[in-house]
Amino acid sequence: MDELVDSVRLMAKNNAKEASSANSIVANYPLISALVAFCIAQFIKLFVSRYREKRWDLKQLIGSGGMPSSHSSTVSALALAVGFQDGFRGSLFATASVFACVVMHDAFGVRLHAGRQAEVLNQIVYELPPEHPLAESIPLRELLGHTPSQVIVGSLLGILTATIGHLIVGSNTEA
Repeated sequence: MDELVDSVRLMAKNNAKEASSANSIVANYPLISALVAFCIAQFIKLFVSRYREKRWDLKQLIGSGGMPSSHSSTVSALALAVGFQDGFRGSLFATASVFACVVMHDAFGVRLHAGRQAEVLNQIVYELPPEHPLAESIPLRELLGHTPSQVIVGSLLGILTATIGHLIVGSNTEA
C-alpha cells in the first residue's frame, strides 16, 4: 500500500513539474518576443508581396527573403528581450547580441550573394539547348538573402516587438 501511495505522489509531482515547465515556456518573455516578431515579419511579407505583385502569395508566410527580414526581427527581439529580462551587462545579453549580429550579417552578406548566384545559374540553365542533360533541372531558389534595408527594417520590427512586450510584461508584474 505504501508503494501505491508513493507512486501516486511521484505521479502528482511529475505532473506538477510538467505543468510548471509548460507555464514557464509560455511565460518565457524572450522566446515569446522572438516568435511574435518572426510571425509579424512573415505576415507583413504577405502584404508587401500583395502590394508589389498584385496577387496573394501564401508562400510568403513561410518563405525566406523579402521585406522585412524575419531572421533580423527574430534575433533582434530575442537579444533586446534578454537584455530587458536579465540585464544588459550580462553574458547572456552579449551572447544574444553577437548571435543577432552574425545572423543579420549573414542575411545580407552570404545569403544575398548566394541568391544572386542562383539567378545567374538559373539563367545559364534556361539558355541551354533542350538536349543538354541539365536543361530540365529544377531551378535554384533565388530569394535567399536580404538587402541591407530589409535587414534594418526587420531589426527595427524586432526592437519594437520586444519593447512593446517589455511594456506589457512589466505592467503585468507591477499590478
